[in-house]
Amino acid sequence: MSDRRTLLKGLAAALLLPARGWATVGAPAWVAAARHPDGTHALHGIAADGALTFAVPLPGRGHAAAIHPERAEAVAFARRPGVFGVALDCRTGAVIRRLTPPEGRQFNGHGAFSPDGTRLYTSEVVAEGSAGRVGIWDSRDYRRLGEWDSAGIGPHELRVRPDGALVVANGGIATDPEDRTPLNLDTMRANLAVLDAEGALLSRHELAPELARNSIRHLALTGGGVAFAMQWQGEATEPVPLLGLAQGDGLTLCPAPEAEALAMQGYAGSIAANAGLIAVTSPRGGVAMIHDAAGAHLATLRRADLCGAAPAPDAAFTLTDGAGAVWAANPEGLRLRARHELAWDNHLIAVG
Repeated sequence: MSDRRTLLKGLAAALLLPARGWATVGAPAWVAAARHPDGTHALHGIAADGALTFAVPLPGRGHAAAIHPERAEAVAFARRPGVFGVALDCRTGAVIRRLTPPEGRQFNGHGAFSPDGTRLYTSEVVAEGSAGRVGIWDSRDYRRLGEWDSAGIGPHELRVRPDGALVVANGGIATDPEDRTPLNLDTMRANLAVLDAEGALLSRHELAPELARNSIRHLALTGGGVAFAMQWQGEATEPVPLLGLAQGDGLTLCPAPEAEALAMQGYAGSIAANAGLIAVTSPRGGVAMIHDAAGAHLATLRRADLCGAAPAPDAAFTLTDGAGAVWAANPEGLRLRARHELAWDNHLIAVG
């Protein structure tokens, strides 16, 4: 009887607690930042059918966001070099805390929560020289706990593996802290680094010298490793590979047919992996490339300003564009989910 009373008391207490999960904000499938027609910016929840489930104002242009695995909280980041990182309660629209990096640091566009949601990791650079740092924050109150060396220059996207290890795309580019002007293109060396849950370097791989100007920018976890997207800092007319795979030791680059590679204009804006497929988008080229798990090119989907990409429950991917559209994407083509009077920014982040 005592066990039953304890169970009933626990259930009653749970019912009295405020709901905090993503179901409280319409169970969005994705989150993305957008610019509104009046020039303001917000972070939006997007349902599986493309409908909007919430909107939380941002202090400026948002680039990407980190999604808490349990609570309806997101941390939105400004476009690099970052002037804000904002922890948001997506139920109420309240700012939980405005994150500020230490003096002489800048946010660099992305962040990620640990698998248990207790820590937030942020990509950061030392403003002078762009040496990479990973900021560490306590997600209970978003206090800064410390930082790790990212093992490279100019880290951009971070991904946390299920085992808690952190994958870092060190883009290799040192930039002017005021206007993003590249300062080291002749000597840049991008790398893909993996840090353990305590910040120790587990591995670091660089590209071949002839591709030293290929900046590793964005990441997607695959069943067997990591897929990464690059941005070429040479001539856009050079058909260099913009997709790579890290599986086991070393990196494998995945060249597309020359005409398709040229259509990307040297720029991959986002990457996603799902169901044995990989999508890489180029807003400059107005294309999304679909590849198989080994990196072989399967299809090219064309739509102006496609960039945001994330796994989808009813298709291979969902893509967003700068004209407010939300698309279901398969190798066979695009299907419109919804269109909104706003301009989606570069990234689409899956919830859950």
